[in-house]
Amino acid sequence: MKCDPYLAKRLKAKLKLPVMAGPMFIASTPELVIAQCRAGIIGAMPALNARTTERLDADLQRIREALADCPAPYAVNLVCHRTNARLGADLDLIVKHQAPIVVLALGADPGVVSAIHAYGGLVFNDVASDRHARKCGEMGVDGIIAVSAGAGGHTGSVSPFALVGEIREWWRGPLLLAGCIATGRGVLAAETLGADFAYIGSPFLASREANTVEAFKQMVVGGASADVVVTKAFTGARASFLAPSLRANGLDPDAIARKDPKRVNISGEASQGKPWRDIWSAGQGIGAVKASLPAADWIAALAADYAKARQAMGIRL
Repeated sequence: MKCDPYLAKRLKAKLKLPVMAGPMFIASTPELVIAQCRAGIIGAMPALNARTTERLDADLQRIREALADCPAPYAVNLVCHRTNARLGADLDLIVKHQAPIVVLALGADPGVVSAIHAYGGLVFNDVASDRHARKCGEMGVDGIIAVSAGAGGHTGSVSPFALVGEIREWWRGPLLLAGCIATGRGVLAAETLGADFAYIGSPFLASREANTVEAFKQMVVGGASADVVVTKAFTGARASFLAPSLRANGLDPDAIARKDPKRVNISGEASQGKPWRDIWSAGQGIGAVKASLPAADWIAALAADYAKARQAMGIRL
């Protein structure tokens, strides 16, 4: 299994913080990606956030031009599942614009990996188990994103202590950890466990650049881990949703959590359906989010907390 043990170090040299933003369905925008990269982390957005492939073409062009002089790379999330009707068309645009990093979700495909590698792009794959991570490693991905329990969106069920430990037994390439990371101390903790980067999504739901309505932003700011419900009801894959938004749509959080479809189907995620748009997703780390701020301000606060945590641990800056 080939991987580059020095890739993480080269990527970190381009950043102010060892952090990659999680690409959030509907919420992540080109403006947010640009702000994240400008603030010194890897910005990211899902390809499906553009409602059409023509819109994605324009969005990628805009991001590429805006970050032409920025050292921090950006990433595009591509749902690599057979129910994603736009997979082929979106991949063509990613290749056209040569996105520096492509994050594959809900599967991996050797053909997709090869197409991205052909122009020099990097492929990261999010996984929720060591078994899935090994399959991705065998396909030749460049980085692995360990999605542990407590993450927002499509989430994992394994403790980060176990998941990172199992993957690090055999993987020497870039490893990112997702799940409840919303402070500088959390970023340092991820590194201490053996990850190279923290993968942070939910706090950016409350950022001013996010495509989230004000009520959603305030639900994140006022929420805590007890407000998060995990269910397979909407896509067939485990996903985290905010219980107050379920109730606001006439759904019982306890009942919805027990629904367990047998198959994954994301075909409605780019539609005008209620899940993700009106029924809102967030991870268990939202208790650390105390205000709705511009992304740059929140990242600056994250960096200050990270520096403080390193100093408290006696780690030289």
